[in-house]
Amino acid sequence: MSLEQQITDDLRAAMKAGEALRRDTLRMLIAALKNERIERGEDLDEATVMSVVRRGVKSRKDSAEQYRNAERPELAEKEEAEIGILEGYLPQMLDEAATAELVEKAIADTGAAGKSDIGKVMKAVMATHRDVIDGKLVNRLAADRL
Repeated sequence: MSLEQQITDDLRAAMKAGEALRRDTLRMLIAALKNERIERGEDLDEATVMSVVRRGVKSRKDSAEQYRNAERPELAEKEEAEIGILEGYLPQMLDEAATAELVEKAIADTGAAGKSDIGKVMKAVMATHRDVIDGKLVNRLAADRL
């Protein structure tokens, strides 16, 4: 079963179970997928669907951070709950220790020596691990190391 079909089936199940937050989150995700399909003018492959889900997670993380800064914890908690729902459709992300190992290897492989080489390190790490690694974490670890 495709990821897109799984999302649609989960929406139906959420509607039947009366899970309002899950239902609304999946509806927004399906709308984003439809917009992407219209923009591309073709059916979406699994990688594109995962990319749309990842964008939704990133957007909600940014929103939750802004809500916390504005002292609106109830809205931040709602965004974080939506993140939890969306992350269920993504592969498990690497933890900080595993990411640090990949950054160290990329630094050694690329010969990065200073802050100006962060882009090289990012490119090397993200090329092979884009689906299971957090880019912000890679950037922070590379900046700390260099």
